[in-house]
Amino acid sequence: MKTDKNILIAFILNMGFAIFEFIGGSITNSVAIISDSIHDMGDALSIGVSFFLERKSKKNPDDKYTYGYVRYSVIGSLITTCILLVGSILVIYNAIKRLFNPVIINYNGMIIFAVIGVIVNFIAAYYTKEGNSLNQKSVNLHMLEDVFGWFVVLIGAIIMRFTDISILDSILSILVALFILINALKNFKVILDLFLEKVPSDLSIDEIKKHMLEIKDVLNVHHIHIWSIDGYNNFATMHVVVNKNSKIIKDKIREKLMEHGISHVTIELETENEKCESDRCQISSSLPHHHHHH
Repeated sequence: MKTDKNILIAFILNMGFAIFEFIGGSITNSVAIISDSIHDMGDALSIGVSFFLERKSKKNPDDKYTYGYVRYSVIGSLITTCILLVGSILVIYNAIKRLFNPVIINYNGMIIFAVIGVIVNFIAAYYTKEGNSLNQKSVNLHMLEDVFGWFVVLIGAIIMRFTDISILDSILSILVALFILINALKNFKVILDLFLEKVPSDLSIDEIKKHMLEIKDVLNVHHIHIWSIDGYNNFATMHVVVNKNSKIIKDKIREKLMEHGISHVTIELETENEKCESDRCQISSSLPHHHHHH
């Protein structure tokens, strides 16, 4: 599995690099580098976690996990995102403290480390750019951030080398951390929506309903539920009131839903004079039900 191998490569690169970086930051006295190393360490850990969970998420559905294991990958993403949130807040806190007590920084060392940082992280980002699970996305986001972070450190080190504004070191680390924080929060919301079984943002129940009603012999649709398992695979269930029970109608419904990116649907067919099991099913439909007026 390509994504697995990539995540593992990224993990080894990142972990080794985080340690190297921590030492580098201590030698050069740069809080930007130290905070970046803590962030990298967090990345490496979360990549490790997501490596195991990504593998588990590839398992096929069984009697215990009837939808398969895909959500494990989402949990990987959640853990990664939380590590980032905490990490970036710590970085901001330390950098602000540093603003008030500046220290002497070894700029030349900082420049050398930053150049190495940009190169190593660019390679890691290149290796993880394939892959489209949320988990992969959050791992790749880390990588891009690292490249970006190092690039900023490099520019900052060069400026400080020639101007001696050491306060810049703290300002830079705050900027990088804010960038990470904002992205992590966005990611967090996506994950939350998945766990809350929210209708995927690119789908509209009304529109899908309208499409269903275009099918010949379909009188009404209610009890529509749409959710996503991992942000990519959408599932749906619905009750469809029909004139005559036929396989053709089901096939047409499946076809139409495929166009909306819904790969798995469970359809309950009802005839007109049948009372829907639960009276609450009106909630999914603003159209009056024929079969409630006997």
